[in-house]
Amino acid sequence: MSDHKVTIIDGKAVAQTIRSKIAAEVCRLSETYIKVPGLAVMIVGQRKDSQSYVNMKRKACAEVGIKSIDLDLLENVSESELISKVHELNVNPDVHGILGQLPLPKHINEEKILTEISLGKDVDGFHPLNIGKLAMKGRDPCLFRPCCPETCYYILTRHGITIKGKNVVVVGRSNIVVLPVSLLLLKEDATVTMVHSRTKEPESIVRNADIIIAVVGQAAMIKGSWIKPGAVVIDVRTNAVDDPGKKSGYRLVGDVDFQEACKTAGCITPIPGGVGPMTVAMLLKNTLDGAKRVIEG
Repeated sequence: MSDHKVTIIDGKAVAQTIRSKIAAEVCRLSETYIKVPGLAVMIVGQRKDSQSYVNMKRKACAEVGIKSIDLDLLENVSESELISKVHELNVNPDVHGILGQLPLPKHINEEKILTEISLGKDVDGFHPLNIGKLAMKGRDPCLFRPCCPETCYYILTRHGITIKGKNVVVVGRSNIVVLPVSLLLLKEDATVTMVHSRTKEPESIVRNADIIIAVVGQAAMIKGSWIKPGAVVIDVRTNAVDDPGKKSGYRLVGDVDFQEACKTAGCITPIPGGVGPMTVAMLLKNTLDGAKRVIEG
């Protein structure tokens, strides 16, 4: 096994390429129409992880010239107040994308809020109608495909990995990533299996996969022995594990045991620096596409 070579996908470099193209397009819109895309980023409460994601998204907007419209709301905001904020953004002509950072506080019905976001501004692709269109064969494509699933698809196509006829195992059960990525790859003629906490013998199912997409939120759950030689591994979820050697007291790892996986996988996304930066780039791309539909008609 010592001569095994694994391809480690540099998400930061790929994201930078996508962002350069977006920046050039934003510049063109600005020069031609004196208008730039606007993204409203809405956060409720003080969750540390949510705040860091939101800051990353706002910073990314600034870097490509997209106008970030910031809404920082208190944890105890009422559902009706939040809905009226969404309605204001829906009719604001400077806003081409609306992003509600999830999870929302317990007293707010997430689906209700997501349903209120205008379809043409649903850059996260979470609106039930967008997900529904993704699920239905032969229907009009949804306006926006969810960013993280779209990133997984982009990684596969960009690296020339055939999806058709392949065994794809998605580990996890989230609505935000697992369901849409499964639907997306099913559309591309993959055979998709979802493995979750109630699955019997998950190891044997994962070992049969040509492509593994891990979205569990459990540090290093997927061991090297679970991975078929040459399989493609896309590690999505970031987990913080204690590390007294680090200044912060923790380090970030994925759901896949990276060191072990590198011994058998054909290619793999690392954490950090894999899917994360590319997902933010996809969000910017969706915002740009939404703006172009409005500005260019």
